[in-house]
Amino acid sequence: MGTRIEHDILIEDAQAGQRLDQALAALLPDYSRSRIQQWIRQGEVTVDGRQPRPRDKVASGQQVTLRAELEEEQRVSAEPIPLRILHEDAHLLVVDKPAGLVVHPGAGNREGTLQNALLHHDPTLAELPRAGIVHRLDKDTSGLMVVARSLPAHTALVAQLQARSVSREYLALVSGCPVAGGTVEAPIGRHPRDRKRMAVVERGRPAVTHYRVETRLRAHTLLRCFLETGRTHQIRVHMAYVGYPLVGDPVYGGRLRLPPGATEAQRQALRGFHRQALHATRLALDHPDSGERVRWDAPMPEDMQALIACLQG
Repeated sequence: MGTRIEHDILIEDAQAGQRLDQALAALLPDYSRSRIQQWIRQGEVTVDGRQPRPRDKVASGQQVTLRAELEEEQRVSAEPIPLRILHEDAHLLVVDKPAGLVVHPGAGNREGTLQNALLHHDPTLAELPRAGIVHRLDKDTSGLMVVARSLPAHTALVAQLQARSVSREYLALVSGCPVAGGTVEAPIGRHPRDRKRMAVVERGRPAVTHYRVETRLRAHTLLRCFLETGRTHQIRVHMAYVGYPLVGDPVYGGRLRLPPGATEAQRQALRGFHRQALHATRLALDHPDSGERVRWDAPMPEDMQALIACLQG
């Protein structure tokens, strides 16, 4: 048996002119584009009541309806991978994901993911889409994630994410010294030439990142970032866009920036930090059962703490 999924989507200006399958893949990131194309071909997607083709262009104001069965075709295996669980009840789990752990299986990562670990911790999660995972962190971003443990909780958490009522705060170590905090409001979409990267593009999806200065260093700054939207690579793209790329970011970081007069230890620490210095440190949401506002905090991992301590030395 699969899980019945239902989505009613209003096409906005940001998606106007895109192919239907492309627009839905961006609006429904839990499902692959190939799966969405299959649903369209099977007649499980309608646009203003009519059955479309995957390549049909969408227009602002159109109503898209998806009614489909989510088969248990993923067959993700349970693996005894250690998890740092900060909270667990009948409705949700909150985990502190380490850097280096992929969230769910994909091309080149069929095993050793957070989803494999969750299925070992709680085999009943196999009944939920993606084992209850409702949002994601990049492989090399550490920090807090919430996981649903029931279909009602899954629905409630997805609704909160869509309504932007889930509060997410990140600590980001960036190159450069912003004079004060600020807001980056710039649309994000696929890079026009490199499809593996995201970029600020005119026809991208709306994206808003707020940030404030947490700690000033000589040539670097620790920022606290607040997400108003949750686009792929949002903080990494936005901070690079305004000239403060994340330390260690292999995609958006640009050339290595060393502080003037840096010690050999500082040079080695910066050269040896091979992931984006980004940590999801705080998560707040309305509990899907009680409705109570709940919050969790996770301190920076040791590698970021050690790098900052070295740069302060």
